[in-house]
Amino acid sequence: MGEKQTSYGIAEILSQKCIADGIYDLCLYAPQIAEAAVPGQFVNVYVGDASKLLPRPISICDADAKEGRLRLVYRIGRKESGTAELAACPVGEILHLMGPLGSGFPMDYDAPLLVGGGIGIPPMLFLAKKYKEAGKRPRIVCGYRDRKSMYLYEELCEITDVYAATDDGSYAMQGTVVDVLRGRNLPGDVILACGPKGMLAGIKDLAAERGIKAFVSLEERMACGIGACLACVCKTTEEDAHSHVHLARVCKDGPVFDADDVIL
Repeated sequence: MGEKQTSYGIAEILSQKCIADGIYDLCLYAPQIAEAAVPGQFVNVYVGDASKLLPRPISICDADAKEGRLRLVYRIGRKESGTAELAACPVGEILHLMGPLGSGFPMDYDAPLLVGGGIGIPPMLFLAKKYKEAGKRPRIVCGYRDRKSMYLYEELCEITDVYAATDDGSYAMQGTVVDVLRGRNLPGDVILACGPKGMLAGIKDLAAERGIKAFVSLEERMACGIGACLACVCKTTEEDAHSHVHLARVCKDGPVFDADDVIL
């Protein structure tokens, strides 16, 4: 991917709408970030309330370098949270962003299985588009709570084959994304996943059984987003060469890791 290009600057809100319960779809004009972004990276969004000094890390759902557009799909937290304040911002509002941050997913496989669960689904859109543009055939597996929460599903179906699971069985298979992968025995030479840690642990085990690689994007609470505060460390299988501990910074060393390198 070459040298990372991270910028800090302003972005204008072009559109924002609620697309599911607590899920918002935000489109920004942020040309520098849109041009540099790769699937799997995230941005730090700074809200206007001075009581909320820390930025909100949000994964990149899509980026259009030609149009300078950046798309973020995020879940709001409690009523007084920074994401709730972000959801109330109108079109034309100016936000401060830093990004793109972190590492992206590998793009050198021929038949990737893209797996997203919950708020880990948005990065799969950008990733699927890039793989399709490269002439590859990705398959996507998405896990939702129920039929009403199936945001981005139809849009993903326009890109490639999508297989879904719902917790309550109100649509498609009842169960988890791992149940779908096992039940349909979907072919693939790598698994690229983002979602809850329990889901990622199941993905790691399945990949080991099949003898293929898996890369997972971890979700951790972050503060600085640039690796300085060590608030988002995760446990690793190998010892860090500099600190001599079995830890890595999710924001700086990740959020995408080889599943073999992290303890889930």
